[in-house]
Amino acid sequence: MEKEMVYLDHSATTKIDDEVMETFVKANENFWGNPSSLHNFGAMAEQVVIRSSRQILDLLNATDHKIVFTGGATESNNLAIKGLAANNPNGHIITTPIEHPSVYEVCRELQSKGIRVSYLDVRQPKEKIVEQLESLIDKDTFLVSCMHVNSEMGLVLPIKEMGEIIARHPRVKFHVDAVQSIGKLPVDINNFNIDLLCASAHKIHGIKGVGCLVVRNGLQITPQISGGGQMLGLRSGTVNVAGVASFAKAVRLIMEGREESYAKIKQLYDYTKNELAKIDGVCINCNFENQSPYIVNFCVKGVNGETVVHALEEHEVYISAKSACSSKSKKASYVMLGMGFDEAIATESLRASFAHDTTVGEVDRFLEALRIEVKQLRRL
Repeated sequence: MEKEMVYLDHSATTKIDDEVMETFVKANENFWGNPSSLHNFGAMAEQVVIRSSRQILDLLNATDHKIVFTGGATESNNLAIKGLAANNPNGHIITTPIEHPSVYEVCRELQSKGIRVSYLDVRQPKEKIVEQLESLIDKDTFLVSCMHVNSEMGLVLPIKEMGEIIARHPRVKFHVDAVQSIGKLPVDINNFNIDLLCASAHKIHGIKGVGCLVVRNGLQITPQISGGGQMLGLRSGTVNVAGVASFAKAVRLIMEGREESYAKIKQLYDYTKNELAKIDGVCINCNFENQSPYIVNFCVKGVNGETVVHALEEHEVYISAKSACSSKSKKASYVMLGMGFDEAIATESLRASFAHDTTVGEVDRFLEALRIEVKQLRRL
């Protein structure tokens, strides 16, 4: 009898929740009209989008914001950063060296075009990170762009404290990539003084191809896609009504169970780390003061991370090496290099990531397979 798959790569993507899929199917069956159409059938579809928007904004406590639905977090990050940079061609951006490629690469691109970019050293305690942020803001700074939770390491950055500093500088806008924190950690847009926030449905048991950018009212950003002027003129293209409705359902479901899930996952994280530490040759890399328990980063000393990933596949166990968006690159993880790890560990790094329904039994299957393969791989 074949073993069931053990999937521990939830930071890359998640299985679609049954209720979310049901919402997606029903919306496609009943509200498939174009929400930009003038007739009543189009208006019915538009109302679905409006209600979904309000629901997500309410859940994120974004009372002074609007929402732009996109094709995913990568598009949302590009719209936020490039959309602001278009109005500040000689300005200054503050970010970190451990951002998702859709932020990191965009900032590098803008840097090549003349925008000045500063990188926060996130290896320090949160108080030092905040002090450093305040010292870097100058008269040309127009944007601070920072992820809430790093997708490879699970490092949690002090978003609330950073927002308090940024709020003292009205010209500076705060963009937060919350892809790995929504439904896992508290995310409060008003309380955190966030101007722009991006999220992605497929990271929270929604469908792929749907994301959003939450934008503070009155904030001027230049659209990156021209056309029919949908989504308040910020993102042209026919709105994916069913995707939007199912995204709202996914946000509601994951936010409702957040605290209970966090307590369970914290116990699972501690158990996993303790058991990994007992395996000869395994090193834990995620020992941060502020850590998301949904992500465990480790390595097998002397063994390339990709090799371990493929070895575990033989046991129907799935984890990842680096983030999904850069896992096929042969280079060392720039995130880990940015965290001060040497190139060997950055090449060997592995990530197991949990969801609210991950079980101890699944983790034990993963640990059993890892013990078997570590012995074999290190012998080779």
